[in-house]
Amino acid sequence: MRSNSSKLKQHAITMPLTPSHLDKLRAQFPALARQVNGHAAAYFDGPGGTQTPQCVIDAVSHYLAHLNANHEGRFATSRESDELLDKAHRAAADFVGSDDPDTVAFGPNMTTLTMSLSRSLARTWKAGDEVIVTRLDHDANYSPWTLAAADAGAEVKVVEFSHADCTLDLEQYRSLLSDRTKLVAIGCASNAVGTLNPVKEMIQQARSVGATVFLDAVHYAPHALIDVVDWDCDFLACSAYKFFGPHVGMLWGRRELLDNLFAYKLRPAADSLPGKWMTGTQNHEGLAGALAAIDYIADLGREASGERSLGRREALVAAYSAIAQYENQLCRQLMDGLRAIDGMRIWGVDDDRRMDQRLPTLAVTHPNKNAAEIADFVGARGCFVWDGHYYAINLTEELGLEPHGMVRIGLVHYNTSDEVDRLLTALSECVG
Repeated sequence: MRSNSSKLKQHAITMPLTPSHLDKLRAQFPALARQVNGHAAAYFDGPGGTQTPQCVIDAVSHYLAHLNANHEGRFATSRESDELLDKAHRAAADFVGSDDPDTVAFGPNMTTLTMSLSRSLARTWKAGDEVIVTRLDHDANYSPWTLAAADAGAEVKVVEFSHADCTLDLEQYRSLLSDRTKLVAIGCASNAVGTLNPVKEMIQQARSVGATVFLDAVHYAPHALIDVVDWDCDFLACSAYKFFGPHVGMLWGRRELLDNLFAYKLRPAADSLPGKWMTGTQNHEGLAGALAAIDYIADLGREASGERSLGRREALVAAYSAIAQYENQLCRQLMDGLRAIDGMRIWGVDDDRRMDQRLPTLAVTHPNKNAAEIADFVGARGCFVWDGHYYAINLTEELGLEPHGMVRIGLVHYNTSDEVDRLLTALSECVG
């Protein structure tokens, strides 16, 4: 299987989303019409789960109303349901950059899928083997591997990060790699502070010692294009509810690994892909919604590029080009405004010249108010932000920020410049 991303990039647009595009896409999200205490709701809580467009809501409803059935029945609704689920696998393969829809398994969420896979991989490890994780990651890409390593008697090595900008210590990472390294688990991006990790470079280095590589793309997926072939990873997991879909997890893996690894499953369950890695009846309506979410992003790319004939993968390339440029504009506006608030600290990359090293997710603290107090204050004014550690507990502990953690502000493409200004005003009032 070869990546065609280099061919597709010719379709990537060079301009961000326009006001006209924004008006059209925002009109698709019913949640954006909500009011809180007389204020329009501004959703900066995307890192915990994005809002869903009407097409996703309709897809879930349509499935339950018209196609609701279990697998492989000899009747109309079952056959139609199976056909739709096959389409969901094809869409998910396009989403991650694969041409093999059977290599995508669905499940309740990324955490559950990773726990299951870690148990299977641990059967191939032994005492003396080593597993590498990072201190920057969400715990769903940390604890499953440390628990699995303990079961196998393998040793865990942890990549540290710089306190100054929350970037991984790549020199230390290279020093940890050895012929005993069996698995490297890397987050594509920090869900807490927005750091983008150089995954392609890290994968190449892991390949030099023959290690298997697992990527957590949960936080990355709403912001940037995934390409499992170009990156050359072995496994990748993400969650549809972080990219405008319902609560469904997705796991991609190399076919040869998925075929050959032992899977913990029921005896009558399929030994072939993709069923081998999907235990029990799936959330069929959720898969219908995941399909619709991927197609929503693709349609955004067709609209933004003006090329309505683009295939799904080509359209996704165009969409993420437009999204990245627009989100960078918002992120710069937000960072400039936060710097103007006396005492406000931005954790992570805080340099306009290094925007290619971060996503538009910012974590902040202030000496006058703890994170919960700030979140309460701005939330009452219609600005929804997260407080705490967001399961990136290793990071907040290492930075000495527990028990309160940080305030996390997450921008996605349905946010606006006016919303950013409203949030900055509310933050200034709160800490001033």
